[in-house]
Amino acid sequence: MVRKFFNKLFNIRDKTSISQPKGFRQNTSIQDKLAYASAKPQNPTATEEVLISDSVDLAALFYSLLFPTRSNDTGGIANNLEKAVIDDVEDALMSPQDVADKVLKLPTRMAELNKRLSDDSVEIKELIQLIQQDPVLSVDLLKLCNSPAFRRGDNEVASLQQAFVQLGREQLKRYVTTCLVREMIAIKPIYYRRFGLQIWRHSLQVAFLSTRISTELSVEEQETAFMLGLLHDVGKIAIFKMLLDEFQLADPGEMPNSWLFRQVMTTKSLTLSALLAGCWQLPSSLESSLIQLANTSTKPTEVLASVIWRANLISECSMLYQAKKLDEACLARLLIDADLSRDEFEVLHKQLKEI
Repeated sequence: MVRKFFNKLFNIRDKTSISQPKGFRQNTSIQDKLAYASAKPQNPTATEEVLISDSVDLAALFYSLLFPTRSNDTGGIANNLEKAVIDDVEDALMSPQDVADKVLKLPTRMAELNKRLSDDSVEIKELIQLIQQDPVLSVDLLKLCNSPAFRRGDNEVASLQQAFVQLGREQLKRYVTTCLVREMIAIKPIYYRRFGLQIWRHSLQVAFLSTRISTELSVEEQETAFMLGLLHDVGKIAIFKMLLDEFQLADPGEMPNSWLFRQVMTTKSLTLSALLAGCWQLPSSLESSLIQLANTSTKPTEVLASVIWRANLISECSMLYQAKKLDEACLARLLIDADLSRDEFEVLHKQLKEI
């Protein structure tokens, strides 16, 4: 079904069969929901009115940041590089466990550290010793505590002991999770600034915003929203790793340049994020929210998914606006969708620029 969808969508006539792994057939509940969400046609106004300004694709805002529209945009025709990436993504959707095992591994320490940090019976001294066993994590944690967007006081946090005193367990747990998720973006240095840094910055912004716009939720729901913000785009990270591999085989200078590729990648990356959450055995609340987000044709109704949807849109607007790729008319239209006034956006935009 997925194969036929891609062949029809991209006008690909060569029919290479892809066997479906046993694990995919044994547990199809998540895949069935995702297939339903992905197969639903997009809102015609979102696909037909693609360009609002010269450099923005309304249906794929984040990809417009990485791959701006150009005069040679091929529209609905995929080039060889795009077809190769689409094939890779199709394989990933058919066998997400392979991606979880080989392409994008969730840090094994994350679950253990989160469990310890959530357990009030575990003494702070023991937690500090546990974190100190990983020097890189310790340094990254202190850097994050002192970053402009996340700093909580005038004094610099100089030690883990001080971090616990100033932040508390719950806030520090968020920071530890952030530092560990950051490790997954192992993109070659030459491409990091162009791809990896932008993806990570966006994920961090969405996590940051999720705590700003979910203040009416319970502490537990806010923690889940923060985690969702960090992980909602792991599918993008996986796809960009595939893209970098295909760059090595592509013709010199060949780049993704069709609006169809940008839109399909937007949808499929969210679908892949949901599948990876299942492979990593993350809480079911994360999976269900990601499944709702994968249906890009409608605004999600579930509370946590709605928070991430809104935070994601605000972050994309901020990043594009900062890069001078979003004119005032386009921004005004998008802010209506984000249920945000221009003044409220300016306040958040100023904070997001520090991330």
